Formats: sequence, structure tokens, C-alpha cells
Amino acid sequence: MKYYIIAGEASGDLHGANLINSLRKQDDKATFRCWGGDLMEEAGGTLVKHYRDLAFMGFIEVVFNLFTILKNISFCKKDIEAFNPDVIIYIDYPGFNLRIAKWARKKKYKNHYYISPQIWAWKEGRIKDIKRDVDQLYVILPFEKEFYEEKHNFPVHFVGHPLIDAIANRPQVNPLTFKKEHNLDDRPIIALLPGSRKQEIKKMLSVMLSITNDFKEYQFVIAGAPSQEDSFYQPFLQNKNIRLIANKTYDLLSISNAALVTSGTATLETALFKVPQVVCYKGSRISYEIAKRVINLKYISLVNLILDKEVVTELIQTDFTSKRLKEELTKILDDYNRARLFLDYYELEKKLGGKGASDKTARLIIEEIQ
Repeated sequence: MKYYIIAGEASGDLHGANLINSLRKQDDKATFRCWGGDLMEEAGGTLVKHYRDLAFMGFIEVVFNLFTILKNISFCKKDIEAFNPDVIIYIDYPGFNLRIAKWARKKKYKNHYYISPQIWAWKEGRIKDIKRDVDQLYVILPFEKEFYEEKHNFPVHFVGHPLIDAIANRPQVNPLTFKKEHNLDDRPIIALLPGSRKQEIKKMLSVMLSITNDFKEYQFVIAGAPSQEDSFYQPFLQNKNIRLIANKTYDLLSISNAALVTSGTATLETALFKVPQVVCYKGSRISYEIAKRVINLKYISLVNLILDKEVVTELIQTDFTSKRLKEELTKILDDYNRARLFLDYYELEKKLGGKGASDKTARLIIEEIQ
């Protein structure tokens, strides 16, 4: 069968690649055309557009790039018609994907959505579009099933979180070998995960790096995003206590003692590696003020949202300062606080539903379209 998959971010590329691998195991005649990244291409998909050309952050940035976005939507529709897939699989990325889904519904294509748009956080009115245009929805967070089925009377499949598989299936890293390969010394590591887009990386690193001289018994390592060239990070590497390791975030987290993490999927990844973390976020003033008025959540990190309590500290906007970051990092380096955090992390993993999300989703997709 023919599968057309649309993902618009690095996390979608990871989950899309794992889904492609699962679909290929269960459908030996599967062919894939996709919007995503290197991982989806390596898994066997023909890459149409790379997510690095699609990622626009915040309200203002979207407005400035509206012409490009509309041009991409038009091109995507033409490309789908030329490929004529048996099913279109959307991975998160709702601003783009829901527009394509509305068009695809009128064209009689099957619309399957893997990894729900976070309408429980904002734009809950999008439920009307989802109920109208989406044939099957596969959710990965435990509270999403209740949100859709009980609140909105829309049946969904809870398949578990694909990050559990992605982390469990990766090869183990030898800390000594890893440090030697990347010219790191023997000191424990504090990982810096500043995001994947240029504007957010600059904002986050300017504060994260301001405290490195206060923790000289540790070495700080920036997790370079696959969407950015190493040269982009060079201005941030002036301090001898700072290193860059690109495209190996999981390997880095697996041997880190603590992490400073920009809000997003990375907070959940860090928790699944059992790494104590401080969650950070700072956007443009205008984008933040708009978001504050439309997003109705107690927390911004997935860790706290899933457990419905403050497990990891969130430093947002004006709270994200050098002083507060130094205080919170000191706390999570304390053994007592770390032990308590580990217990919460184990509870989190149980709630996420165990292994097999990609295989479950692939099986359900194939059963439905056959």
C-alpha cells in the first residue's frame, strides 16, 4: 500500500521513522512519500520536504512567513494527488496538517492522525475540524483518551508513547568511550538542550551558559540539533567549560547527571532517561503575551502535565534568569532531591503505557485501510 506521511518537526521525524519501520514489517509492499527529515528518509521514505524548511516558531514568525507556508500547502496538495496514497498519516504539526486534512477529506482520501494536536492546551475549537476530517486518531498521552472520548464524544486509540520504544531500542553507550570520542574530560556532565530553531536556541543558551562558571566541577555539553550546522553554535563555545555534540542527544542524556531543557518533547525524553532537569522557556515578548492568554494549562512540561503535579521546576519567561537557574540546578544536583525525582520518573513511565506504540499504530492503520 501507499502511505503519505506529513511531519513538520524533529520529534515528528523520529516518530515517523519508527512508524515507517513498523509499517514495513507488517506490509511488505509498502511505499512511502513523506514530509519529515533524515530519519524518515533513512527508514525508507521518499523525502519531499525537510522539516528544517517548515519550522516557524511563534505567532509573529508565522505571520512573517505566511507566503511560504501557503506555498507549501499548495505544493503538498498537488504532490498528494500525484502520489495518490491509500492513506495520509499526519504527525502532530496541526497548523499545516489540519488544512491538508480538510482538503483531503473532500478528495475522499483516508485521513489518519498519529500523535494528536495538543488542542487540550489551546485551540480546543479545532475538535470540530478533527471530528469532521479525521478518520482515525492515535493518541500517545494517557489523559488524551479521556479528553477526546468523554469530553468530546470522539473515539480514539491510545497506543502508548513512541519515545519509550525509541529509547529502549537504542544501543547502550559506554561513558568512558563516549567521553574519549568527543574530547570530554572525566567530570560529570550537565546537558544543555536549547531547542531546535535558531531563534529559540539563541534565547535559551544566552541564559543557560551564563551559569557555567558557577559549576566548574561539571562540564556543560550543548546537544546540537540536527537541523543546525555546527558553525551556528561556534559563538557559544568560547568558554573552555562548554562543548558541543551534535545529533547525539540520546547518547548524551544517557550519561548526563543533570540537564537544562527547553520546554517541549525534550522534557519527556530527559525524564525517560531518568535525568534530573530544569525546564526552561523564553519566547519573544509579543508571542509570550499572546500565548499566555490563549493557553489554559497549569504546566508547560509534559512531565508535569502527565503526572498532574510539579515534578520538575519550570522557569518561564521572566523567571528564566541566571539567578533562578543557578538555584534550581543546585537543587537537582543534591542527592535527596534526585532520589525523589527518580521515583516520580518511574511513575511517569508506567502511565505512558509501555512499549510497542509504533507497532500498535501500524497494525491499526493497516487493518482499517484494508
